[in-house]
Amino acid sequence: MKEFWNERYGAEEYAYGKEPNVYFKEKISPLKPGRILLPAEGEGRNAVYAAKLGWDVYAYDISEEGKNKAKRLAEENGVHVNYLVGTLDELDLNAHSFDCIALIYAHLPRKMRKDQHKKLQELLKPGGILIVEVFSEEHLKFNSKNPLVGGPKDAEFLFQKDDLVEDFDLCEMLYLDQEVVSLKEGKFHIGEGSVIRCLARKKQ
Repeated sequence: MKEFWNERYGAEEYAYGKEPNVYFKEKISPLKPGRILLPAEGEGRNAVYAAKLGWDVYAYDISEEGKNKAKRLAEENGVHVNYLVGTLDELDLNAHSFDCIALIYAHLPRKMRKDQHKKLQELLKPGGILIVEVFSEEHLKFNSKNPLVGGPKDAEFLFQKDDLVEDFDLCEMLYLDQEVVSLKEGKFHIGEGSVIRCLARKKQ
């Protein structure tokens, strides 16, 4: 998997573009800047946007090439991102230390995902905000019609709404819905797809 992402991010162009994800931009922009964590952040488009808003940004990914591209994008925009390479289990992050965590197309196998989500939930401060956009299980139909829309081709990596409710059980769901959206993110997210969008707040 690491080799796959290093190959994708090793290209000159940005795989998913340089602009932030639309839902992330919509939900992060009104918030008071604090400390934010972006897992599986790839080439840094969302991290750089948050940094431009004044957030103290931490991001991680398994891809060194992703970090290289994120560093370049941050320099282009005159901001700093604390970008770590590794898995969550390999990183030294403190519990209750983030005001916001954003999971934008962070897809892991189902068995691994639940454990990772529980650990991420612990990193969020009480009252902290969770922002999520992921592909739903319904997305397989969209992907089969139009491979350019991207996303996992295995249901083991896809989501139902209940998955987020169960995994983030210490959070109050402020918004949770499955939607069909039109994606235009670089060359690997083009066309209609089925996503689940979530905004939640960790209970006090």
